[in-house]
Amino acid sequence: MRKLHLLAFLISILSVEAQNVSSPSKTISLSFKLSSDGKPTYSVSYKTKPIVKESSLGIVIKESKSLENNFKIDSIGQKSFNETWQPVLGEQSNIKNSYNEMTVALSQPSTDKRINIIFRVFDEGIAFRYEFPKQKNLNYFIISDEKSQFNLFGNHKTFWIPGDYDSQEYAYNETKLSEIDNSKLDLNNGIGVKTIASSFRVQSPLMMKSADGIYINVFEAAVVNYPIMHLDVDTKNFGLTSNLVPNAIGDKAYLQAPCVSPWRTIMMSDDAREIVSSKMILNLNEPSKIEDTSWIKPMKYVGVWWEMHVGKSTWDYAGSQNAQNAADGTLKPSGKHGATTENTKRYIDFAAKNGFDGVLVEGWNVGWEDWFGNWKEEVFDFTTPYPDFNLKEINDYAKSKGIKMIMHHETSGSVANYERHLDRALNLMKEYGYPAAKSGYVGRIIPRGEFHDGQTMVNHFNFVARRFADYKLMVNSHESSRPTGYSRTYPNYIAAEAARGNEFNAWSVGNPPMHETILPFTRLLGGPMDYTPGIFEIKMSYYDKTKTEQVHTTLAKQLALYVTMYSPLQMAADLPENYERYADAFQFIKDVAVDWQDSKYLEAEPGDYLTVVRKEKNGERWFLGAITDENARKTEIKLDFLSPNKKYQAIIYQDGTDADWKNNPKSYAIKTIEVTSKSKIKLNLANGGGTAISFKPIN
Repeated sequence: MRKLHLLAFLISILSVEAQNVSSPSKTISLSFKLSSDGKPTYSVSYKTKPIVKESSLGIVIKESKSLENNFKIDSIGQKSFNETWQPVLGEQSNIKNSYNEMTVALSQPSTDKRINIIFRVFDEGIAFRYEFPKQKNLNYFIISDEKSQFNLFGNHKTFWIPGDYDSQEYAYNETKLSEIDNSKLDLNNGIGVKTIASSFRVQSPLMMKSADGIYINVFEAAVVNYPIMHLDVDTKNFGLTSNLVPNAIGDKAYLQAPCVSPWRTIMMSDDAREIVSSKMILNLNEPSKIEDTSWIKPMKYVGVWWEMHVGKSTWDYAGSQNAQNAADGTLKPSGKHGATTENTKRYIDFAAKNGFDGVLVEGWNVGWEDWFGNWKEEVFDFTTPYPDFNLKEINDYAKSKGIKMIMHHETSGSVANYERHLDRALNLMKEYGYPAAKSGYVGRIIPRGEFHDGQTMVNHFNFVARRFADYKLMVNSHESSRPTGYSRTYPNYIAAEAARGNEFNAWSVGNPPMHETILPFTRLLGGPMDYTPGIFEIKMSYYDKTKTEQVHTTLAKQLALYVTMYSPLQMAADLPENYERYADAFQFIKDVAVDWQDSKYLEAEPGDYLTVVRKEKNGERWFLGAITDENARKTEIKLDFLSPNKKYQAIIYQDGTDADWKNNPKSYAIKTIEVTSKSKIKLNLANGGGTAISFKPIN
């Protein structure tokens, strides 16, 4: 249902007292006014508590007077909006979108230019964007800077990663705002390409908590034809200012009026569960542009992937970086190649036996011997398999088993090369019945000098989603800019990585136990994440006794991540033989759904713990995931989310009594009990641990 109520009033005045707009529940209030020099400013309060003090807004246009001050107000209009819409895939079947909006039309007499600032106030936060209407003195123009401020009232506890223009694959730091300093970080963290230009620049979404218990999150939504916004931090005055990622020659964005900027967002609540469950970012994006979405399906998959990370096999066929040694152009097999016809069939058999939808194969195509670190343009053609990977044979075999193959497109950062080959690659996918591809962008970007988070790359990632949609194909991007809700507009953009994933545990310092308790408050607010959970063989010394790396969770927590880390594309990431050794625990991965009709966040505290329960899309089963950081935790959960007057079988996968993420991570226990909506369950989470529960109605 959609209701549109116009409360329009237009005020044609040169100056105006503060104008206010509140959330539908009146919990959040935003105030706008012009300063004495005509500078647009705003402030925000939550339940009468000040959250953002007076902060200025503005845009700097290259080779022109900046749109920052000397404005007059031409008009102010307000309206209310209320709808409920249905995502194709999601955490719930219905999403409510309700806000009050205020549009301030400004003009700058000295330049005869106009700009509108649009404010939306939801019950969970506020958003604003710049709108450039069609006008005589502004057609094609270049953004040199954006001066959006977020001046905060306190030295909040903050969860942050560096403002790196090329990567979000960092573990989070938990400090006061005043203690943010990139120069103090240990950057020996396994990230291959880093571009950190300031010690006091962080990425959004930035999650914070005030001393009096208010949770605050600064982010953005609907980043289209614009660079990603990072945040410059004033550590003394607790202020944040937008920093746009530049292109290769230092410009920020090339635009043509009429157009709009992305939304800048501030979520706030005294209940952390309201932040982590918010759909405000999705609501700020346009509805789906795909009319027939019947081909967009959730998938649970396995793949030839983790075995390369742990050193059992390789992506390359002839030995890494040895392509140039083949004098006659003929590659000689090293014997360690993972993407072989025989090995792929083994994964297909495993997927079919255990009820999975698909199999991903990385390293199937020529080019991996010399793919990284050389800023090389022509690396992959995305259509030519290695000699030991028979595309037709594999796909005929997969089809006979009812399994879909998932394509892999690693670009090695050579985006221009990928775009040149894209249609041929998509035609190949259609020929062999691949429904989805995982794309990768490891390395420095070509066109040379561009950053992963600049306007050029944002446009590329969005273009790829649109082009995949033309072919009725789904895409899961890795090493891309982090999502800002574009999956509402193109729901075939089924998932993305764009954060520090599970693979870092295999060959680097890894992800600390609190990592997965923060990501739902940050990265996942913008869209589903392909985190690749489900690692059972926790310590890498299992594969090589000299290795000390390990996954920083218990085995039970790896199960819980299937519920706490939302994605309609979920991988059982470990090796088939490891799952076969722990078949009883593997049962949860086989059972758990990946698309939902309802989700409830029962407990939440960023950096500490999270408990989520979800109901499968087309059934009556519920699944619970509870995780903690490095500290053990005891809690009790009410099961009042279950349907009344029904009995359920609850299968509880929990940490063993002696479990510990570091010393005894594979200790787990499984028990089955009968419960109803009036029952309570006590959870005992080990250090770095978790609990996963499946609830099945008893007929």
